[in-house]
Amino acid sequence: MEDFLNEDCPFEDETTEFLKITGAGTLQIISREQGIAACTESVAEFHRAHNIEPVNFIPTGQAFDANTVIYSARGPLRELFRVWRVSQTLLSITCAIAKKTDALVTLARRANPDITVATTRKTHPGMRKYELCAVRAGGGEIHRNSLSDSILVTTNHLNVSGQIPEYSGLRHLEIEARSMEEALKYVARADILLLDHFELYELEKLRAALEPHSRPRLAVTGDIDETNIEEYARVSDIIVTSAPYYATPLNMTAEIHRSR
Repeated sequence: MEDFLNEDCPFEDETTEFLKITGAGTLQIISREQGIAACTESVAEFHRAHNIEPVNFIPTGQAFDANTVIYSARGPLRELFRVWRVSQTLLSITCAIAKKTDALVTLARRANPDITVATTRKTHPGMRKYELCAVRAGGGEIHRNSLSDSILVTTNHLNVSGQIPEYSGLRHLEIEARSMEEALKYVARADILLLDHFELYELEKLRAALEPHSRPRLAVTGDIDETNIEEYARVSDIIVTSAPYYATPLNMTAEIHRSR
């Protein structure tokens, strides 16, 4: 979060300098909407580095009601005014992502109790650590943290390389199939088949054609959100989506008061 602060206040806070604000005070961040807490611990860590003492906060993963104080702290007023906006903004984003993830997981498991809802690498630059935390807070999983943590042979890789070499390493091999024929071709090799923008009837046909005890897990992706996730959950093992990252931030406000 230090980068966010350096962007927002690269030098002095001109307003507190103008008003000659000194002394100690308290900060409360209040959500006007219900949601699920995410990354409050990160905010607390950030504040401690600025001589601000967290007083109370709702832990990551816990739901809260509208008009709830989700985070409070005390410290030098000059520091509270510096960190206030970036802290409130981060929590409005992460708590919304957690809330949306929870909604998607709930809908998907209504259709398939064993489904995994996982998010993509399409996080906003500089926000991955916090957005992935928020997804997990909402009960989701992470499809890939980065390019370095797994093997995913995409259609672009296949366009360039033309073939997939033999593999006996420790990492799971995930292959994105470009067609039904290609999906069937890679059934024996893939641990996970990624199926992007396949029609529901194609997924149903593919699932029916594969032996349930030996087939790879089927991961589906492509414009999946609240409107259709139940349908896709019925014909897959993993839903891969970026939808939580684009949740509308929660409506939050902050109050700062002098304590002495």
